[in-house]
Amino acid sequence: MSLGTRSGGTLVALSTSSVFPDRVPDAFEIAARLGYDGVEVMVSTDAVSQDVAALRRLADYHGMPVLALHAPCLLITQRVWGLEPWGKLVKSKDAAEALGARVVVVHPPFRWQRDYAREFTEGLARMSEESDVVFAVENMYPLRARGAEVAPYAPHWNPLQMDAPHVTLDLSHTAVSGSDAIAMAEKLGDRLVHVHMADGSGLAKDEHLVPGRGTQPCAPLLQKLATESYAGTVVLEVNTRRAATRDARLADLAEALAFTRRHLGQPEAGPGGAGSAGVRMDATPTN
Repeated sequence: MSLGTRSGGTLVALSTSSVFPDRVPDAFEIAARLGYDGVEVMVSTDAVSQDVAALRRLADYHGMPVLALHAPCLLITQRVWGLEPWGKLVKSKDAAEALGARVVVVHPPFRWQRDYAREFTEGLARMSEESDVVFAVENMYPLRARGAEVAPYAPHWNPLQMDAPHVTLDLSHTAVSGSDAIAMAEKLGDRLVHVHMADGSGLAKDEHLVPGRGTQPCAPLLQKLATESYAGTVVLEVNTRRAATRDARLADLAEALAFTRRHLGQPEAGPGGAGSAGVRMDATPTN
């Protein structure tokens, strides 16, 4: 399935979660300044992430399209867009359609969401038939404590164990689960439509390191995608919370983009890349 490519190949987007504790408008500014192709909006407790009109204004102002939405299915977003999980996905689909985004990233259900888990894959299939939006189920990981392993997701944390037609592959999550990211990509085949590019050290912790700073095969996976004419989007979903300054955060996100473009075989965009002309880091669109 072709979800859109740029003239130089695969689209590379910035997740709004990558700029935290900065806000969603900052993500659009930074993506434009550094030369990303667009953004993935993590729908969160940040009010702007839930406001389609505000997101459209940001996208238009910065020339940064919303390429994907991450549905509010984290523990900390359980009350965002209501408590009913199918309702959250309907709102995510509606927002994606309004913004022109082709992908909604969704996590497997938590085990205590029994009705949702029981109907999960069938429900996603029904929703996909009603829309051009693709629901891409993200690989998660088991939790480990004192030698015991707990699986908090149902029907499974691993999309390979589900009948999910479309999948998001996250390399920070493969680090936590001890999965082979290349083998997963090969087994997924054309079910792989979305990639969260990040790194991890293999600790029982979801680190979302800048790619190249951990143990995951980030470069080989990107090279594989390039040689196989991957038609999805690669999203940089990295943790920059420990950056001491905004300049340090920008440097991390520029490094992540350069790494990704290099191993996809794309020209590396310098500061002020495509879509960023005239953008100031303190600029915001007017309401």
